[in-house]
Amino acid sequence: MHAEAAHALAVGALDSGRPAVVGDLVCGDPDCPVRAVVVAPLVLDEVVVGSLGAYVQVANPGLVRAVTEVARWVSGQLELAELDESRSRLAEAQVRALRAQISPHFIFNALTAIASFVRTDPERARELLLDFADFTRYSSRVHGQFTTLAEELRSVDRYLQLEKARFGDRLQVVLRVAPEVLPVAVPYLCLQPLVENAVRHGLERGSGAVTVTVVAEDDGAGCRITVEDDGVGSDPERVRQALAGSGGDGEDEGRQSIGLGNVDARLRAVYGDEHGLVVETAEGAGTKVTVRVPKFQAGVRAGMRA
Repeated sequence: MHAEAAHALAVGALDSGRPAVVGDLVCGDPDCPVRAVVVAPLVLDEVVVGSLGAYVQVANPGLVRAVTEVARWVSGQLELAELDESRSRLAEAQVRALRAQISPHFIFNALTAIASFVRTDPERARELLLDFADFTRYSSRVHGQFTTLAEELRSVDRYLQLEKARFGDRLQVVLRVAPEVLPVAVPYLCLQPLVENAVRHGLERGSGAVTVTVVAEDDGAGCRITVEDDGVGSDPERVRQALAGSGGDGEDEGRQSIGLGNVDARLRAVYGDEHGLVVETAEGAGTKVTVRVPKFQAGVRAGMRA
């Protein structure tokens, strides 16, 4: 009987933003025990978005306090839900930014390298074409913000095979992976930007050969992953700027800023500040980037959204 009047009864709380008590309710049912209602506002970001009402026979101060506390708790849950949704949208935007920064030059150069083997080594061309298809498929996937370390490393290996086809003996690759860490869940595309930076800064800025070493090993309750190159290195101040997301000079530095800053921010958001990127570098001394992630983290599993 009182459902139709619920909105009108809540207007006072909605307008004032404070609890309201309405007594002497009129009801067409003479046996209805409801004679009063206590209404409290539901607030999200300091804006009243709804109300909570308790219909009773007699309203008293204790009931008003109880309804107010319940409304405050519900408001808190609404804010947490909104925060989770905001974090999810931010994580998806960060992944889209990483996808967008995959260099068109890499795609062009990879296809050119594949084409160069079509006549001289058709089987190699076929294998590289499959690597390219798998790499682009993985890089453009849309399901989930987390993946297994095994899947992430598999995509990294395909990328490195394509780059080896382009650079030949100038690029040497070392992969050392402990089997026990392969099932560990990691943020999607957290290693690709690090490996791409190692190749780009090791080779495209110099004329000699470079070795890129990727190591994933057990670290007690966590997993430690390092991406290292013996190339030309970087100015530590530029790296600090990249991690801060302040950008750099030119397209190359800009991509490094997006990649390193993006991965660092995502790791910190998921695991805490103590799990941000650790970068060791100096001009002429190569670069080593270390990622540490826990083997198990509440709310994190491969395939799920952030």
